[in-house]
Amino acid sequence: MVQEQPVRVERRLSAILAADVAGYSQLMHRDEEATHARLTALLTDAVRPAISEHGGRIVKNTGDGFLAEFASAVEAVRAATHFQTRVQELSIGDPEYRRIAFRVGVNIGDVIVEPHDIFGDGVNIAARLESIAEPGGICISSAVYDHVRGKVGVEFADLGEQNLKNIDHPVRTYAVMWEGSSSPATPAERATLGGPSPPRLSIVVLPFANLSGDPAQDYFVDGVTESLTTDLSRISGSFVIGRHTAFTYKGKAVDLKQIGRKLNVRYVLEGSVQRSGNRLRVNVQLIDAATCTHLWAERFDKPMADLFDMQDEIVSRLANTLNAQLIAAEARRAEHSLHPNALDLYFQGRARWNRGWTPSNMIPARSFFERALGLDPENVDALVGIAAIDVASAGFLLVDDADLRVAAAEAALIKALSLAPQHALAHLYLGAAYLCSNRAEQGIAECEHALALNRNLADAHASIGVAKVIVGRAAETEAHINQALHLSPLDDVANRWMSWVGFAKLHLGDDAEAVAWLRRSLKVNPNNPFANFFLAAALAHQGKIDDARAAVKDGLAFDPAFTIRRFKAYPYRGNPTFLAGSKRIIEGMRMAGVPEK
Repeated sequence: MVQEQPVRVERRLSAILAADVAGYSQLMHRDEEATHARLTALLTDAVRPAISEHGGRIVKNTGDGFLAEFASAVEAVRAATHFQTRVQELSIGDPEYRRIAFRVGVNIGDVIVEPHDIFGDGVNIAARLESIAEPGGICISSAVYDHVRGKVGVEFADLGEQNLKNIDHPVRTYAVMWEGSSSPATPAERATLGGPSPPRLSIVVLPFANLSGDPAQDYFVDGVTESLTTDLSRISGSFVIGRHTAFTYKGKAVDLKQIGRKLNVRYVLEGSVQRSGNRLRVNVQLIDAATCTHLWAERFDKPMADLFDMQDEIVSRLANTLNAQLIAAEARRAEHSLHPNALDLYFQGRARWNRGWTPSNMIPARSFFERALGLDPENVDALVGIAAIDVASAGFLLVDDADLRVAAAEAALIKALSLAPQHALAHLYLGAAYLCSNRAEQGIAECEHALALNRNLADAHASIGVAKVIVGRAAETEAHINQALHLSPLDDVANRWMSWVGFAKLHLGDDAEAVAWLRRSLKVNPNNPFANFFLAAALAHQGKIDDARAAVKDGLAFDPAFTIRRFKAYPYRGNPTFLAGSKRIIEGMRMAGVPEK
């Protein structure tokens, strides 16, 4: 019997270029025939000639994109910059809402070759790099960067390590930057010169100035700058210029508009550090690079302590605040867009959500997220946003169908994590969903996973604090909430965290401490109905019935539908210690006059 020989698989090392049209489904929805005609013309007049000229071949077309193979990484990047520039030149006269723009990813890998296709991890990584590129932009892997640096006539922005969908390991990524130091500031004017518009959430952290007059303090000042650069890169969807590029501006007089154009970023963060005696002062300001408008400024002033601890505290507080400020700035830009895309709508939803977790903010925020999903069904951030609202609605006693909300949130978050396994907020809110469905230990594990991905997620610490009440360890809650407040003392939901400590103190029978924490919460933000109801229970247990009834009245003014029946259906349940504490709270509410049903 003759043994069959295994079929030989052809393999080779190739530079792979993946490209597709940004927002293609939306373009086709508006005008199928015109979009198809424009795309065909651009492929014929710009893309195919550039690929051929640089020795590449189009392996296959994918409807709204294509996959190309090159023998050289240098030629692959040259081809990409060549046709991206040409596409923009040919599209200048098109209205923005009809304009076709390609996103491009380039990688090097050992591929399996078939007559009309290529396969392998190298191909998959190129496709994922394309998916994170800006419209009109090019993202390359570090493997490509090592080959093309200094050889292709363009500069690169270091995007750091990126967690790409369905890729097991992070990939260090670079964005191609067009020369433009003398180009106009507006996106429309930049487009006429062939450069891409600045990406959303794009920022450079310039080296902070050392105003202490002591060169020995430079290491601390530089450490703040470097750590803040790293932490901002953890913000989902952010584009942060790498430290090596940013530090080329150290000690130089700079033109912020020129820096914005050269690095192709929307925002610049600059600051200074001054040590005077036993105090340290840090000043920071966020600036719109195109207009030099100051968007936000803050001063951090406190007694000196351990420098490394101070550096962590400063960076964490700034990163949390900047996250909200950048989202608010992007939302303001999106408000003026005649044809908002999924990201525009997400930013508007997130900005509204950040104003406070109340129905008046949550309902419009959810609408923005749902519209974003309508345009992009796999928009992970929008999926997470809707799930967060469902979990918060259940956890903060704002709805009667808590179990249904939690189940819907869990399904959405599992889908989000299948698309983006390292999405820190998705892990955080999945943890919160577990807390709401008698799986507190799993919830703690998910929140700890979120913190491993983004150490600045103050809300993850707060959620762990809530979980400790549920598992019968309410005495530990205060420490976790204090950690959240340490990271983000001015957070929009800090009042909620404070009320959770009051909730824990109620479970422990420490009514005086409960009253103190709940009054502190309501002083920060009186628009917190369940803090009023918890306060009423604590006051009732102290025998202060008139004050307790006044707290109930305030709570019902914000949430007139609240009842003891709703609290009894509270999604957190199961642990005997927790159930005993909840029974005590119900007794206090009943004494205070909270409606039964």
